[in-house]
Amino acid sequence: MNDVVSRFHFACAPDSWGVLDYPGPSWNQSYEKMLDEMVDAGYTGTELGPYGFFPTDPAVLKPQLERRKLTLLGSFVPVVLSDPASAGIAVAQIRKVGDLLATLKAPFLVLADAQSDERNRLSGRVPRDGSAGLNAAQWKNVVRVVEEAAKVSGEFGLDLVFHPHIATYVETPEECERFFDVTSHTGIGLCLDTGHCEYGGGDTVTEAAKFASVLRFLHIKDVDRKVLEDARRRKLTFEEAIEEKVFTIIGQGSVDFPGLFRLMERKHYSGWSVIEQDVKFGATVIPPAESVAASLRYLRGIVADMAGVPTRSR
Repeated sequence: MNDVVSRFHFACAPDSWGVLDYPGPSWNQSYEKMLDEMVDAGYTGTELGPYGFFPTDPAVLKPQLERRKLTLLGSFVPVVLSDPASAGIAVAQIRKVGDLLATLKAPFLVLADAQSDERNRLSGRVPRDGSAGLNAAQWKNVVRVVEEAAKVSGEFGLDLVFHPHIATYVETPEECERFFDVTSHTGIGLCLDTGHCEYGGGDTVTEAAKFASVLRFLHIKDVDRKVLEDARRRKLTFEEAIEEKVFTIIGQGSVDFPGLFRLMERKHYSGWSVIEQDVKFGATVIPPAESVAASLRYLRGIVADMAGVPTRSR
């Protein structure tokens, strides 16, 4: 296999089926059918999704993944980073998922700041001067939480990476820089989410280059620029923007994926990219199985073009 092609591995995630953070109608979907649709689309890995959607007993989940030759990649753990009590909460949550991830040899634990009402009202419109951000004492709390999270993640053999997220206090490029400045001693890596990056005012290729030394995991979303601009104009919350379909099939939005993957190839990135499309359950025009399949075809085409590998018409 061409070295460039073999360097990139693509996974999927339950949020493309509308399975978001909190239990609801979307959680009544068959996870077995979802896994089958991932495999049929050509994926070789999956994230855990919100804890409790997939089986949490390793003895149940492991054979389901092995039967389909799917790799489990990690779990998403959001906590209020600026709250002094969150260090204990983060440790408790990581321990809750740690055994499951370690047993199934998942490599990543994805930490994020939790969404807040205050920042949700500023989604995609956070002042770049820091006036709506954390103060010095709160940033010290961020450091404490990350230090404790790094210790317990290490106990389970998990690579701790941080996911800058819309509607949180680490959303803008400036806030991302501040986060990695104050936590660099912990060894935490970056999980770059292309959709959240663009939504928060960043440029995906620029941010990937800036953080190349700590970029260890990719979440792939595409952004409908017209919907995003309208969401900013109307001051929509993040959830409202998702309902308006701010995220679209990969390759149909404004993210420069050819530029991103050329950069990743130059930086010798070798690892996983998780295709996600946060959607409202039941509101998708194109069935999720078709959407994730089209997204993967597009990304594989980019990688094949980089490698000079002939591909079928796509």
